[in-house]
Amino acid sequence: MEIITDVLNCQLNGETAVAIGKFDGLHLGHQRLLQEILALKKEGLKACVFTFDPSPAVFFGLADGKELMTKEEKRKALQELGVDVLVEYPMNPENAAVTPKNFVEKLLWEGLHVRFIAAGTDVSFGAKGAGNAQLLEEDASKLGYRLKLIEKVTLDGEEISSSLVRKHVEQGNMEQVNQLLGMPYMISGTVLHGKALGRKLGMPTLNLIPAQSKLLPPNGVYFSQVYWKDKIYPAITNIGKKPTVSDEEVIGVETYLYDFAEEIYGEEIRVALLSYKRPEMRFANVEELKTQMASDIKAGKYYHLSKID
Repeated sequence: MEIITDVLNCQLNGETAVAIGKFDGLHLGHQRLLQEILALKKEGLKACVFTFDPSPAVFFGLADGKELMTKEEKRKALQELGVDVLVEYPMNPENAAVTPKNFVEKLLWEGLHVRFIAAGTDVSFGAKGAGNAQLLEEDASKLGYRLKLIEKVTLDGEEISSSLVRKHVEQGNMEQVNQLLGMPYMISGTVLHGKALGRKLGMPTLNLIPAQSKLLPPNGVYFSQVYWKDKIYPAITNIGKKPTVSDEEVIGVETYLYDFAEEIYGEEIRVALLSYKRPEMRFANVEELKTQMASDIKAGKYYHLSKID
């Protein structure tokens, strides 16, 4: 997948089908846009995603910068879906001031050789967000590209949006999050050496430190899965600071895999959060912690077995 970060000076080879949006989380609404451009690869068009880095809301100070997907996670997911070109449009004062007219004619038409655009009916772009679906329709007639405007995808009568997904992540409603995404909510990272407390307790764990930009659900214990080397392993995960055994303020992701004994320090894994079990707790001593961990692991086995049944 080709990644373009200097679209102002871009002259892409070949013609493109472009989907425009923020694409944070790649929820079902985003996937609807992606279906449109991926289907046109058979016509010889390159599937191109045009997104913003950071999002306009973050650039203008309207959001905190926490993401459903980190930049690396988004890149990997789009590549796996078959996207050919990813534009990460740098949001800075110069780029934010590009007029809607130049956005379409200079960036999309001349730079990316767009021949098809897929966008939501609420799409906005260009200086002050003044570019909209109406402008895309007018320019489609003038320039000759095809345009597909997509209505909001809904679930149970509610419009799916990154804001809605984010709300449910912040509340720990992982089943709802995963329905909105059409896939599990993932935390990616490199397996690090921890303090080996889990190993000493007979319950060895894999430890990750998530990216600072990653939006995390509330601290606590979650039934989970781990994706490693094209395999999926049932697991249980603690997100938090481990208050019983540590005074550190860094939030970690600690995961116990059932019937797993391999050493995979330094390996990249993805932890999928499936369901919230309980909040993070401070115990009086390590023995109480061990007892609770054993109870959590037992509950997790029942959870995963019930999903098989």
